[in-house]
Amino acid sequence: MIRPVLVTGGSRGIGRAIAVELAASGHPVAVNFASSAAAAADVVDTITAAGGEARAYQADVSDQDAVAGLFESAAADLGPVQVLVNNAGITRDDLLLRMGPEKWDAVINTNLRSVYLCTKAALRGMLRAKWGRIISVSSVSGISGNAGQANYAASKAGVIGFTKSVAREVGSRGITANVVAPGFIETDMTAALGNEAADAVVERITLGRLGSPQEVASAVGYLASEQASYITGQTIVVDGGLAL
Repeated sequence: MIRPVLVTGGSRGIGRAIAVELAASGHPVAVNFASSAAAAADVVDTITAAGGEARAYQADVSDQDAVAGLFESAAADLGPVQVLVNNAGITRDDLLLRMGPEKWDAVINTNLRSVYLCTKAALRGMLRAKWGRIISVSSVSGISGNAGQANYAASKAGVIGFTKSVAREVGSRGITANVVAPGFIETDMTAALGNEAADAVVERITLGRLGSPQEVASAVGYLASEQASYITGQTIVVDGGLAL
């Protein structure tokens, strides 16, 4: 069955790959973006060129009113959201003693508050339909921590705990809630590390390479499918063995 999808932070990197993956399965996709209008339009063009359906929506998903407007617009255009992918995320790395409140708040708001707001907005329609998929993108940093990323690790660990709680609350209504936790994936975010830092990371990865956005998107696609109907409250780690 075709289910309308919303992917937050869907204009680049992992979000882009997820949007394209779900569209390829026949779902109409709402591609949310914060500021990259051109990149979001390119995702929509890629999907429509392949015969899929997609629209782009600008919204700050850490803002309650913006989230309400996003879901209203997506529902009017594509139908009520039945598959939500909480992917929007940022980093503001620094050692804790140098980390100002603005860096903490920015990361917590974008990475965790957005998951709360979007999940809450999606649930009413899912409860009416007695079906839904909530898939949130966390990180191995939220499982094992990472020096210089206390804010990021806290936000991503929060996503895991939040998801387990939601899974318990809504499971009886046919709604699943799960997490995908990527390791180091080839995106703009990891490209900023530089070659030397990236090489040091690869040495710690069991499979000896960075992952691709498509490898994360494949895990999300599975969790969004009927084949994953008996999986909820789980975290699927896609990290090439980094966290072993």
